[in-house]
Amino acid sequence: MPTTVAIPRPAPTEHLPYYSKYIDLVPGDDALAALEKQMADSLALLRTIPESKGEHRYAPGKWSIKETLGHLIDVERIFAYRALRFARADETSIPGFDENTYVPPGHFDRRTLADLIQEWALVREANLHLFRALDGDAWRRGGKANDAFVTVRALAWIIAGHGLHHTELIRTRYLA
Repeated sequence: MPTTVAIPRPAPTEHLPYYSKYIDLVPGDDALAALEKQMADSLALLRTIPESKGEHRYAPGKWSIKETLGHLIDVERIFAYRALRFARADETSIPGFDENTYVPPGHFDRRTLADLIQEWALVREANLHLFRALDGDAWRRGGKANDAFVTVRALAWIIAGHGLHHTELIRTRYLA
C-alpha cells in the first residue's frame, strides 16, 4: 500500500552521524511534506535569480550558482537511486562518489539557469512519486552505501536537508 502517513525522522542508527547536520535542518515530522514544501520554496527563490547571475561565485574556488544546482541534481539522483535499490530489498553494497569530481565534467555553466532549475524540479517531482509509492516495509529497509548503513527513510530526510542546506547557501552567500 502506498505511503499515506507521515514519514517520521530516522533514528541515529539509520545513517552516519555526518548526515545529522542535514536531517536537523528539516522542519516538521514528515519527510514527504518537507520535500514538497522545499520544492515550492526553492523554486520560488531560484526563479528570481537572473540568468546573468548564474555563473556568480561568492568566493574564488567556489561553485557557481549553476554548478550548485548541478550538484543538487546529481546528489538527489544518487541518493534516490540508493533509496530505490534498498526499497526493493537489493542488498548489494553501493559505492560512494566524490561530489567535487562530479561538478567539472557536468559543464553546468554551459547550460542556462532556467534549464537547470527545470531539471532539478523534474528530478524532485520524480523522487516524490517514488517515495509516495513506497509502503511501510520499504521505508524501513536499508543497505550499505559508501561502506555505511543507511535506511530509505534516512535517505529521504537527507535529500530534504541537503536541498535546504544549499538553498540557504544560495540565499545567504550568492544572493546577499
